Amino acid sequence: MSSPHTADQAADLGQGPAASMIAIARRQQNQDFWFHKLTMLFSLVVLFSLIGIIVSLILQSLPTFQKFGLPFIWRIEWDIINEEFGALISIFGTLASATIALLIAVPLSFGVALFLTENCPVWLRRPLGTAVELLAAVPSIIYGMFGLFIFAPLFAEYGQPALQSTLGQMPLIGPLFGGATNGIGILAAGLILAFMILPFIAAVMRDVFEIVPPILRESAYGIGCTTWEVVRHVVLPYTQKGVIGGVMLGLGRALGETMAVTFVIGNSQRLVPSLFAPGSSIASTLANEFAEAGDFHLSALFALGFLLFIITFVVLALAKLLVARNEKSKGAKT
Repeated sequence: MSSPHTADQAADLGQGPAASMIAIARRQQNQDFWFHKLTMLFSLVVLFSLIGIIVSLILQSLPTFQKFGLPFIWRIEWDIINEEFGALISIFGTLASATIALLIAVPLSFGVALFLTENCPVWLRRPLGTAVELLAAVPSIIYGMFGLFIFAPLFAEYGQPALQSTLGQMPLIGPLFGGATNGIGILAAGLILAFMILPFIAAVMRDVFEIVPPILRESAYGIGCTTWEVVRHVVLPYTQKGVIGGVMLGLGRALGETMAVTFVIGNSQRLVPSLFAPGSSIASTLANEFAEAGDFHLSALFALGFLLFIITFVVLALAKLLVARNEKSKGAKT
């Protein structure tokens, strides 16, 4: 028979591992609790910061909207002396330059990303990928200086005359390519923006194309699909959200770009149908006039900033809606 002392030792040995497991579980529970609270704090900081920005924009722009109301959005006047302001010229310049940039950058970015992931030799893939990432890291003011001192003179001498002699002679779109060929204007700003956002979109597309499982590609090639068919029926459906996200990232950069656009858009508060004519964007107007603005003028600039925020929000919301609708249609088909 075992003595009582031996029995107590056996009980202690049996309780030791259980107590250790309980202590570990409590420690892990505390870690999860504080990790949850910390990450929630980070999220709330972002949310409250966004709310603070929106509230400050609204409060600062109230005098402008109280005087002009919603017609401020489509008013053309921008008279600082008489304090008559309208946002239409800046909105037009912002949307026109961003649209031109997307029309040029998205197809080029798509081609770059596809080449890097589908057709590029292995020895060339890393140098080209690094070059794309380095282009994304170039400061915007460098693009602006390049646009003003190098691109604009070449565009005025060769690009604009060629466009005038071809597209400028066509009906309907001809007036868009008329006017003086001085190298700066809305079209030049759109082209510089295309150079800027191309590496962002291409880098995102390349990353999302690379996450496609190799077995899907190999299966498609195995049944005789061409590279284009693999891209169309396998890669793009699998990476649709990422592709749209990359395009939206580029569009956000184009809508809010300041210095590069300020260098080449011409900074003229005139609304002319020609893309060769100088214009202004919301960001360039803010950059040029913010430092010397009076009280009411400053309120008008805050109103422009608020409208830029609304435009960006609407564009992102439409992109989310497009993705959700496509996902819903896929579910209905299956």
